[in-house]
Amino acid sequence: MSFLIAGLGNIGEEYENTRHNIGFKVADSLVAAGKSSFSLERLAFFAEYRSRGKNVYVIKPTTYMNLSGKALRYWMTELKIQPQNVLVVLDDLAIPFGTIRIRAKGSDGGHNGLKDIDATLGNNNYPRLRFGIGAEFSKGRQVDYVLGKWSVEEMKTLDERINVACDATNSFMFEGLDRAMTKFNK
Repeated sequence: MSFLIAGLGNIGEEYENTRHNIGFKVADSLVAAGKSSFSLERLAFFAEYRSRGKNVYVIKPTTYMNLSGKALRYWMTELKIQPQNVLVVLDDLAIPFGTIRIRAKGSDGGHNGLKDIDATLGNNNYPRLRFGIGAEFSKGRQVDYVLGKWSVEEMKTLDERINVACDATNSFMFEGLDRAMTKFNK
């Protein structure tokens, strides 16, 4: 069995340690744990490894957040991965910092990456892991906040929360979606 993990973010140094790039950070951590590395391929940085008898493919789209669907659809087709074996990892303003929410499907919640994936795939029936980034911004400052760097306070526990997101991703792949939701949607 094979899985495709898509960590969402934006390429480029200016986005590197921003809240919007948490999907990339989780992908990096998964690939490092799998003792693999990324190479630049079509529409994405791509890595693969085997774990517990399963093929794990990880992408970080190079299409920028707002065109994430193009890269996801390409790799799903290329690798022949069914939607239920895809996990999209992204940031979410609507949940507190570091909180993990796994869902089988759902709305885009105003997230441009998910909007594009929904439009490209023609549905929203694919699992996603939302990593809470909180909403500590004043009116009209949402873009600055999302594209801003982590606060000193957030940095203290960020690596630990990324590890939790990786554990949740592994639970999704090796224990199944329902078990992962039960364990991590607290």
